[in-house]
Amino acid sequence: MFNMMTERKQFLLETIIKEHIKTAQPVSSGMLVTKYKLGISPATVRNEMIELEDDGLIYQPHTSAGRLPTAAAYRLFSQEILKNKKIKNLKESEESLLNQLFFKDEVNLRKTARAISELAGASVFWAFHKNDLYYTGLSQLFAQPEFKQTSAICDVSNIIDRMEEIIDDIFEEISLGEQILVGEDNPFGNFLSTILVKYKNQDAHGLFGILGPMRMDYNRNLALTRFIREKFE
Repeated sequence: MFNMMTERKQFLLETIIKEHIKTAQPVSSGMLVTKYKLGISPATVRNEMIELEDDGLIYQPHTSAGRLPTAAAYRLFSQEILKNKKIKNLKESEESLLNQLFFKDEVNLRKTARAISELAGASVFWAFHKNDLYYTGLSQLFAQPEFKQTSAICDVSNIIDRMEEIIDDIFEEISLGEQILVGEDNPFGNFLSTILVKYKNQDAHGLFGILGPMRMDYNRNLALTRFIREKFE
């Protein structure tokens, strides 16, 4: 679907997603025209937005507001990153920190998970084997604007309570390598996104995942899961 869009519509959708990831706010046509010096009128951008809305990729939370990406948009965006290998490298300082922490014993793997949670601003789970689960970073998850309301906190808490059950259900089904589960595709909750990697070698067999809002930095979090994958190759 992404490749079938005009270049301008691709740019607008990607930019709306990236701006919303950064700000957690609706994105307006006027802001896009001004900030990115598009050389077209806000009315023209609004017309393109209406088409993206008709395609189910963005929506308007209320009249006169800007637009927000849908789960379908995040799914399309994240798969495009994977397909075209657009994953950015971690900063040198971040990679150095993780390399200092990473040793293949459970204590240091847990330290690595906590560090990744802080870097991602999300929760992290790590099933070292099917029935040996560690998770951390709930405070990072609850600090996100999406989870300020009591109802959202309850929804996330219910997922955490069921974490072992969910991982038991999916552990054997998940393919080796990186996966991105968004919205309805996500067994951890249709209001969340999960980036995970399953690895298996002679010494280890596990599942590592970053759990956050759909408005997560997919590129950065993919780089963090890639770090884990490469350590177990």
